[in-house]
Amino acid sequence: MTGRAHRDGASEWLRLDRQVCFPLYAATNLMQRLYRPLLAPLGLTYSQYLVLLVLWERGRTHVGELRDCLYLDAGTITPLLKRMEQGGLVTRRRDSKDERRVIIALTPHGTALREQAWRIPEALAARIGFDAAEGAQLHDVTTSLVERLQVLVKQ
Repeated sequence: MTGRAHRDGASEWLRLDRQVCFPLYAATNLMQRLYRPLLAPLGLTYSQYLVLLVLWERGRTHVGELRDCLYLDAGTITPLLKRMEQGGLVTRRRDSKDERRVIIALTPHGTALREQAWRIPEALAARIGFDAAEGAQLHDVTTSLVERLQVLVKQ
């Protein structure tokens, strides 16, 4: 392959519309924009909503478990949890069995928001216009991708 032919072929692969990552990135940004008006009445950001989803499911958890579950690093999760604590959504306290670990738990206010949030997934699905089968298929494909990427990141 000549230098020019190689560059032309490489150029094709370097087009934005050929990148697998770009539609995922764009979909994430657009999805967060759709969530914004649904979360605003609750006073939540999308990231805070994700933390609350985990806590509504588990009741309480350690920061490390929360970080792993949401695929966040310490530099991202710590300020997020501090803001949520200041906003009265969660408490943070050292684990009495292991001082290195911090337990995150819901406050009564954080717990009460669950009653207002239960309609959000349904409202979002209606706005997107996916039927149940399309939604399930997209969920399965993206979940599989996340699992594969997580294995690669941990290597």
